[in-house]
Amino acid sequence: MRHWDKNVPGRILGALPKRKWFKRLQRLGQEVLVRLWRQVEGKSPATCSRWQWTWVGDDSLFKKYGQQLGLVGLGWSGQEHRVRLGIDGLLLLVVIGDGKLVVPVDFVVRRPDPEGAGRPCRDKLTWLQVMLDRTWTALQRRCRRLPPPLVIADSWFGDSGVMAHVASCQQGTMVVEGKTSYVFHRPDGRQLKGTDLLTREEWPWRDSPQLPEGRYARLTATSPTYGPVTLVIVDHPGRDRFYLLCRETSMSAPRLIRAWRRRSWIEHAFRTLKHLLATEACQVQSEDAYYGHFVLRLMAGLVLLYTVRMVLKGQVTMEEILCRLKHYWRFLDSELLDLQGLSWDLSVEAA
Repeated sequence: MRHWDKNVPGRILGALPKRKWFKRLQRLGQEVLVRLWRQVEGKSPATCSRWQWTWVGDDSLFKKYGQQLGLVGLGWSGQEHRVRLGIDGLLLLVVIGDGKLVVPVDFVVRRPDPEGAGRPCRDKLTWLQVMLDRTWTALQRRCRRLPPPLVIADSWFGDSGVMAHVASCQQGTMVVEGKTSYVFHRPDGRQLKGTDLLTREEWPWRDSPQLPEGRYARLTATSPTYGPVTLVIVDHPGRDRFYLLCRETSMSAPRLIRAWRRRSWIEHAFRTLKHLLATEACQVQSEDAYYGHFVLRLMAGLVLLYTVRMVLKGQVTMEEILCRLKHYWRFLDSELLDLQGLSWDLSVEAA
């Protein structure tokens, strides 16, 4: 173990083209969803329509030092609040219920600042649309009467074209957090900005037993960009007020808010996977090997999380599992496991 060749993993992972690695991850996520759906597809149409699945799109910048790979570029790091050199990864997950099942179904690596020959890389909006399309198409081929997806994403994915595409191609609804600069026209002729929604108190506030910690207000309006929209203002004591934006829908405000709340611990999932990915320690020099490194670690993370869930017999949510993993991962000592060779010249403390 002490004389482990750190280049061996790169040669093994580079044996498969990057497209093969992606297809393996996609197949695994789709197979999990198909098996879950087949448990309810034979029930009444009303039960099938209430099947709770939330599609979550997220992106993150994986830090990488050096420019030996063409996929390394400059991108914005939300965690560090600055632009830095790294690899931009986009992840598409499907959340079942209130978070006891989280299934990664697609993952792509984009070049934030491409150089050299070849066409420019797709931007985040295009990639999210591509991932949604190919996953939805694959599931429809294998499942009947699938309920339309409810897609949750950060504000920078809130493009009118993507929202319209989700509504027309998947008959679904895409919900994003609204910005303060957005302009809306109310049915009574008044014009409002996003800042008005966050500062005024004149809205028709409601309480709900499904949302015991705060209040909400549901409004209908027209946007010059999005057309007819539904706005849900959320106010929690001790927190900053925010509002959700989607194309006009009949979905209840509590349902939209509960779906949006899952984003907070999806961030935990992605950050925990980033630690498990150990991208800064990956000693590979080819693009295929780097893709293999990402996908293999994502698949291993999925197996790890679901193994823990089965051991605990589903009595805790994925959020709690991730928080515990994140806590104990910080104190994992590679010397105790005698795995110095696999640590690839990292310090003893894995954190």
